[in-house]
Amino acid sequence: MAETTANILIIEDDQAFLDLLQETLTRRGYHIDCVTTAAEAEQRMLQVDYDLILSDINIPGESGTEFCARLKQNLPDLPVLVMTAFGSLETAIAALRAGAYDFITKPVDLDLLAITLSRALQHRRLTRQLRLLEEQIKNSDDQHEIIGNSPEIVRLREQINRLAPLNTSVLIAGESGTGKELVARALHRQSHRQGQFIAINCAALPESLLESELFGHEKGAFTDARNERRGLFLEADGGTLFLDEIAELPLTLQPKLLRVLEEQRVRPLGSSREIACDVRILAASHRDLKEAVASGDFRDDLFYRLNVIELQLPPLAQRGNDILLLAERFIAEIAPRFGKQVEGLAEPAAARLFSWSWPGNVRELRNVIERALALCRHNRITIEDLPDSLQQAKTPQNPLPTGSLMTLEEMENTYIIQVLQQVDNNRTLAAKILGIDRKTLYRKLNA
Repeated sequence: MAETTANILIIEDDQAFLDLLQETLTRRGYHIDCVTTAAEAEQRMLQVDYDLILSDINIPGESGTEFCARLKQNLPDLPVLVMTAFGSLETAIAALRAGAYDFITKPVDLDLLAITLSRALQHRRLTRQLRLLEEQIKNSDDQHEIIGNSPEIVRLREQINRLAPLNTSVLIAGESGTGKELVARALHRQSHRQGQFIAINCAALPESLLESELFGHEKGAFTDARNERRGLFLEADGGTLFLDEIAELPLTLQPKLLRVLEEQRVRPLGSSREIACDVRILAASHRDLKEAVASGDFRDDLFYRLNVIELQLPPLAQRGNDILLLAERFIAEIAPRFGKQVEGLAEPAAARLFSWSWPGNVRELRNVIERALALCRHNRITIEDLPDSLQQAKTPQNPLPTGSLMTLEEMENTYIIQVLQQVDNNRTLAAKILGIDRKTLYRKLNA
């Protein structure tokens, strides 16, 4: 839903002010309907799916507080902004406790109103997205599937479906933590191969051990070779061998790997015989193999043998709503292990996750969610449960929670922080919006 196509219902019995609001917000691109009573509002809401309600706190037929409470019960995702007389802070707090998203004082600053509307509509969009993602997680029972609705992931799943039945080699490229092994497992799971899926990280073992691990050895082939070892190629016979971080494979082992790929036969260390094996090879690297070939670190003939088809995994930061979908999946998966009834993400925490750059990709997100669940004390993960780096990161137009019960001092501090975030921490401008001088603002911040 584009912000400038949002449907807004205004409830205000001052006709002159109502006309001003309608004209101003219509010029900004919103679709505006206006009523003067609660009863009229009820009728309009039966006909139109509104994205936001802007209401005076005192409306004929029903108090604004009662109206907010009823809407919160029947339409919990619909944000309500209330307009109160200047200085009526107790009334505003009552409205917030009844379920209003935020309040704005009269006389209304139209620029500030525009900022508040934008923030509330963003809250509406994100809340709807979270609800949808939670439903998708509930309806999905495959813990191994590749999660995501972004165009890149949809295309990746289609490619996996087409490639899985084939026996051709596939090179899986992407940054660390993007899920390359998950893709490899999906290719094996959807194939017709009956053997095992075996994975090895080529960067994790020294050259001597890696050669024995891959190709096996005869008893006595080298010092400490007290027993025969089959090797992973033979263990994966009839199945799939996933060579992770293939760019780190030593140059001395690359010709031997190439021969196995071409001949489908393995000669264990210390043996004079070759053993046939039927293994599909999947390889992955976070490094650019073409650059490794150009620098002489990787054989070009092996590169072409492995790179029959290349699958490119996108960084998490480029996957949009997949970030939240993955987060919800991790919550559903990990929370039961911790014995916690955590339903999902609070909207401010979701906004913070959505705006983070995720240098560690999906692996980093899982780590963040696991940490948050360990610390979580509520039924949803909040910003306070996130690592300090995410807590301190700025989230553009991120609404702070205003619908929960809090003291007058807490509400005031929350609103001050909210204003500062919206004006990029410009304290002079924040003081002007708040209607206080800079000295008072500094005093409140340092209290």
